[in-house]
Amino acid sequence: MNTERDERYMRRALALAQAAAEAGEAPVGAVIVDPATDTILAEGANAPIAGHDPSAHAEILALRHAARRLENYRLTGLELFVTLEPCAMCAGAISHARIARLVYGASDEKGGAVEHGPRFFEQKTCHWRPQVTGGVLAQESAALLREFFRARRKR
Repeated sequence: MNTERDERYMRRALALAQAAAEAGEAPVGAVIVDPATDTILAEGANAPIAGHDPSAHAEILALRHAARRLENYRLTGLELFVTLEPCAMCAGAISHARIARLVYGASDEKGGAVEHGPRFFEQKTCHWRPQVTGGVLAQESAALLREFFRARRKR
């Protein structure tokens, strides 16, 4: 159920992913939206290399920005749009933040933790499960990742 609205926010996340790629980071972008006002509250682009921080994934950075902006570590009712299926670390943070809805683009068979790997939100120990919509602009998200890593292998 890809809606025009979902695609609009995913296109913004893709622009952030492209910026990350141009900075030499894996091209992943994330946007946090307040559905009540239909506005973007926070954004993030992968930056573990630049930030010397292994936790500086796009989702984590967007969650941090939103939490600071709202002065609350609980982001109840908000939506997270990210270009790639979240890893286990990011899925855990999404759960702890109480994100209401997760929308992602490309699946990640190797590092994903939502529909692949540990399937984080399906575990009994997961205390909060967002509504999940996968595959929004998946081809565009996957193509950006493929091109980035293809170019890096040529070096």
